[in-house]
Amino acid sequence: MSKSWGRVIASIIAIALLVSFAVSGVASAEEKVIKIGTLFPLTGPVALAGQRCKAAVEAAVEVINNSYPDIPVPLADQEGILGGYKIVLIHADHQGKPDVGKSEAERLFDQEGVFAIIGSYNSAVTKPASMVAERRKRIFMCGASSSAALTKRGTRYFFRIAPTDETESIEFVNFIKWLNETEGTNYKTFGVIYENTEFGKHAAQEAKKAIEEAGFEYVADVAFNPGATNLNSEVQMLKGKNPDVVFGACLGADYILWIKTMKQLSWLPKVSLNYCSGYQDPLIAKQLGGDGDYFMGTTGYSPELAELMPAVAPVEEIYKSKIDPPVPFDSDSIQEAVAMLVLAQAIEKVGSLDTEKIVDALYANEWDSPLSLGGKVAFAPGGQNIKAMSTITQLIGGEYRRVFPEEFANAEPVVPMPSWDQRK
Repeated sequence: MSKSWGRVIASIIAIALLVSFAVSGVASAEEKVIKIGTLFPLTGPVALAGQRCKAAVEAAVEVINNSYPDIPVPLADQEGILGGYKIVLIHADHQGKPDVGKSEAERLFDQEGVFAIIGSYNSAVTKPASMVAERRKRIFMCGASSSAALTKRGTRYFFRIAPTDETESIEFVNFIKWLNETEGTNYKTFGVIYENTEFGKHAAQEAKKAIEEAGFEYVADVAFNPGATNLNSEVQMLKGKNPDVVFGACLGADYILWIKTMKQLSWLPKVSLNYCSGYQDPLIAKQLGGDGDYFMGTTGYSPELAELMPAVAPVEEIYKSKIDPPVPFDSDSIQEAVAMLVLAQAIEKVGSLDTEKIVDALYANEWDSPLSLGGKVAFAPGGQNIKAMSTITQLIGGEYRRVFPEEFANAEPVVPMPSWDQRK
């Protein structure tokens, strides 16, 4: 065969492949599918939290893709969006590692061809992963990562549903001021224990700022490496400073270890308030049993809030079918469901998959959100949900009792925390 004939045959093959790819693309489009990526820690030290976040997005997608006329949630009474498009989720596991999160975000956009990403639970992962989306001018919906810095970067394509560690720090301080005024507690000294990550460091910075601006004394700043096997020295530092109040930014197993170490060293602060943390995890609360009692923290949702949010129950039943063991929503997982529902509403309102128009719509509108405590979602420049609300709860006997603010309260706070030797 001559070289010229070889080139002709090669050209014919190349054209055939291009035609094949073109036909494949049309067939894909005719399937009326919108691919959305999820990026959560499905393995690693906070895998249980990540798996619940994944299941929450799956529950939201089931509501969107199918007709549930009896569920009082936007889009539930129709099948799909944009006249029948169905959402298909492509899941990725970042293992709690920022570098893995970044590469998985790149893979989801560049290889899987997802329209947007929902994630990532860990603020330390959300930071680089969302910048992948920003550079590509693609949407990144964040349910639960709480670092206030994430919505102060001047981004356009990043949106966060949950309250931040800045707003939570202010709420914590206001709660202590309220205790001092109404209960005569006279708490003055504060400490913070936090994981040495994006989440923990920013929580500590916001805590220090809020504490000092309120005129209180910041006496203990204690960092630890996540996944620690021993927190004796860290708890000894807290014990030595003996603050009245401790703010905790400890996730998963680290939260358990912190509490167990305080018990071992026979020390407790008078009040412990915890950010997006192990405190909110019903499975961790069950593992701790009575040792977890009397700790407090913020939450945008717990089963005890269900009476204030009647739309949650039917969606939660779908969610329970997708997680093993079938636990209720927690504050983090439900925010990821809200992220999916708000994005779907924006797509439906725009009437197309034009990213720029959808981003404009997300900023320009207030979105109905029956799965949110405030019932609405609205985004400020930078992507923070300015309608985000939370309550302070106290865990007693496996029940999260609402103690602050007063309009949401259903119980009086128990302060100071009973010492270890006073517990049954």
